[in-house]
Amino acid sequence: MTLAETSGLLALNLILSLAAMAGLWALSRRWTGIGFIDAAWPTTMAALAGASFLLTDGDPVRKGLLLWLVVIWAAPQAWRRLSGGARREADGRYSAVARRVATERGWSRDRTELLLFFLPQGALAWLVALPVQLGPVAFSPAVGWLGWAGAVLAVAGIGLEGVGSLKTHSPLAAAPAGRVRRWLRRPEYLGDLAVWWGLFLIAAETGPGRASLMGPIFLTFVLAHWAQTENPRRERDGG
Repeated sequence: MTLAETSGLLALNLILSLAAMAGLWALSRRWTGIGFIDAAWPTTMAALAGASFLLTDGDPVRKGLLLWLVVIWAAPQAWRRLSGGARREADGRYSAVARRVATERGWSRDRTELLLFFLPQGALAWLVALPVQLGPVAFSPAVGWLGWAGAVLAVAGIGLEGVGSLKTHSPLAAAPAGRVRRWLRRPEYLGDLAVWWGLFLIAAETGPGRASLMGPIFLTFVLAHWAQTENPRRERDGG
């Protein structure tokens, strides 16, 4: 694909991502709570991988790795986030923030939810998913040792995600105090990082794929911030 075609692919994917979130926002006006948006995050990234798979003519092995690893990662993520307890917790969290922001800015609830949650989620999902959008673009080289190492790292990350879903029963919860403990108590964060850095390594064997570095860097920054701010609150609360 030419640079213009690649840019067009990214632009189309961004439009699709934002349109999907806007559509979910429109539907949410008929529902109670928007906690389901947490499940839309991994689902949107899997959809972006699927669109890129269909619209590119790169190396088929690399394309397949990127698509199926994202799908395998996203499916249990979405399922867990749609479960009753997780969704109710998210409903309460989003509702509290939306009420505060709507009061501060004089916005309606609908406008607040669209501009504060739905559209930013679409844009950030597009950013984090850059490796699975740019990785399938180039036909050569074939997947090499770096790509296969990335696949192993991504699979390990998916495994950590599973540990994260059982974290309340995990010995990791008894890790020593300090920064390391904050990460160990949220193994799903480590899992996310492993998955997306692994996907970047698969993509990075190609020129366009290397340009997707901002995706995993941004995710690392966000999760590092959450690990440093969320867990101290949990520890103070006895969580």
